[in-house]
Amino acid sequence: MLKVCIAGNYPAGTVEAFRAALPEEKFEIITAEAQEEFTAVTDADAVVLRVLKMPAPADFARFTNLKMVMRWGVGYDNVDIQEAGRLGVSVCNTPGANAYAVAELAVGLMINAGRNIMGYYHHVKAGDWDRSAFPVNLSLNHKTVGLLGGGNIGRQVARRVQAFGATVRYYDTFRLKPEMEEQFHMTYVDLETLLNTSDVVSVHVPLLDSTRHIIGADQLAMMKKGALLINTARGGLVDDAALLAALESGQVGAAGLDCVEDEQSEVTKALCSRENVVVTPHIGGTASDLGSAMIPMIVRNLKALEAGEPLSFVVNQQYLA
Repeated sequence: MLKVCIAGNYPAGTVEAFRAALPEEKFEIITAEAQEEFTAVTDADAVVLRVLKMPAPADFARFTNLKMVMRWGVGYDNVDIQEAGRLGVSVCNTPGANAYAVAELAVGLMINAGRNIMGYYHHVKAGDWDRSAFPVNLSLNHKTVGLLGGGNIGRQVARRVQAFGATVRYYDTFRLKPEMEEQFHMTYVDLETLLNTSDVVSVHVPLLDSTRHIIGADQLAMMKKGALLINTARGGLVDDAALLAALESGQVGAAGLDCVEDEQSEVTKALCSRENVVVTPHIGGTASDLGSAMIPMIVRNLKALEAGEPLSFVVNQQYLA
């Protein structure tokens, strides 16, 4: 029997859906909602992980028979994939399953920040109906949206902003095939050109050592004055202190952030206090209806693990012993 730990806080009905999909004679399901509770788990064969973290060797050493960590989502920067691989533990994710939800939020933040919806909302609540309270009031129609990253989420964003009349450019270290660029009407440019020519820059790359602060002071200075910056990917991709300075100087017109470097920092507090910044608590990939896409992908891997069959979406293949 395979013991599966569902670790983290999930939308209502998720655990019940797993129990319904996994035969009880082959799978034992336990849950751990908080990090402290999860840290006490030592005997799971597989872990389904959301929000909680396994960033250190000790997070794997405590297990006696762990074979797979299955991420609820595409990111895996909260898991030590190298140590997992050294111990023979496969780390898998669910690519594309939540792309639509993150893309919808990214476009929502573009509209919210670009039109200063929250700023005007707070002004109206205070009795101020001045329509010209904010100097930046941009629509997406006839604008250039620059996507930093051409993966599943970036391509979903491209389709959505084009429906509003925007054109799309993108930069990625891995350029798309020409037929895919044509399919999604995305024009490839280098990073400097992307920053120089985009009215909106939206970040959609993973957080790696090579991408940390990929948007820093130098890159912010390259952006069109008054352009919008959107980050629905990971905190740390943007140098938040440099972003705050760019917002204060007017170099960046507004920002929509679903993630920050340090939620408790003074920089984050200053960003949250600005009327031209919209901040959400990393909710892009947490829509309550994501289970319909996520659960079947995870169940397939759990059944494959139990049957001794190859796993899908293994992200640490190069480290596996």
